[in-house]
Amino acid sequence: MPGRIATLLALLLEQPISLYAAAVLRIGYGFLYFAFLLREFPHRDEIWGPGSPWTPTLARQLFDQTGWASILTLSDGRAYFEVCYAAAIVISALFMLGWRTRAVSALFAVVVSSFHARAIFMTDGGDNLILLMALYLVVTACGRRWSLDARRARLRASAGKTVRLPLDQASGELRRHLRDARLTVITVLHNCGMLVIAAQVCFLYGSAGLYKVQGASWGNGTALHYALNLDLFKPWPGLSAMADEHEVLIAVACYLTVLLQVAFPFVLFGRLKYPVLTMLLGMHMGIAVFLGLPLFSGAMIVADAVFLPDRFYRYLGQLCRGTTRRTGVREAGTRPPGEAALVPPQSEPVA
Repeated sequence: MPGRIATLLALLLEQPISLYAAAVLRIGYGFLYFAFLLREFPHRDEIWGPGSPWTPTLARQLFDQTGWASILTLSDGRAYFEVCYAAAIVISALFMLGWRTRAVSALFAVVVSSFHARAIFMTDGGDNLILLMALYLVVTACGRRWSLDARRARLRASAGKTVRLPLDQASGELRRHLRDARLTVITVLHNCGMLVIAAQVCFLYGSAGLYKVQGASWGNGTALHYALNLDLFKPWPGLSAMADEHEVLIAVACYLTVLLQVAFPFVLFGRLKYPVLTMLLGMHMGIAVFLGLPLFSGAMIVADAVFLPDRFYRYLGQLCRGTTRRTGVREAGTRPPGEAALVPPQSEPVA
């Protein structure tokens, strides 16, 4: 037992875990909210603006009861709302790209919570999960991989621009201790944040599966039949009607959904998690297409990415770089004879 506790403390304090998964969460949720704001741009006033049926006055009355807050209700002016909306789009894009991630992640959390609170009755379930993840990602080091911050750090290290000021021995020791303490705090916060994100996803799937077990329509395999016949969730009525004709497949899909959700927290530490994650990916894509809930499906797919190890993402990165390199070589090899190359041949980069 003491050895296990020591191993757990070393894992928590010394090495940040799942840095690539954190980067995928940052990119995924930044892109989803960026696309969401662009999609609703023509309807922004009816949903969040001064012209919304859920007026700023009603929103502030609800805040008095719930304790929520929103930067959108600080002023009822049209110009103020347009500035906030434009700033939200820019912040979402910067968060996705990983520019000054430590500060921008906090701004992104403020944006998501403000828009969510302003029109809490006018959006779907996907923004609930995005709100939670935006809050959790504030404490993570989600900008250390696949970001503009990581690129800037690499360029600075390769250029040797680190400036070392002459310090006496006492000052050097103090700075070293402060740096070590700062890195330890950042590592602990990041690891705790990633563990909370994983626990949140497990709780979400487990509770959803247990609630479905209690329902009669899921027990007799007819729940998806009713969902496919709701006008609110029929973006393509012809497609929904075609799917509803296969009664056996509908029943199998109902039972498989419940089984995957209930079993999900128990298969995360073995190889079964890979086929389960693959089937959940297919399930969420089906929800996006058949029920017209792309934001919810996208939020769940991105959340599932936290359970994939960093070696998987490193392999994907190497695969993409190899594909890009082969494509560049092929294009260079098909240059017409006699055409001068615009860039002279370069040596292979050092890994």
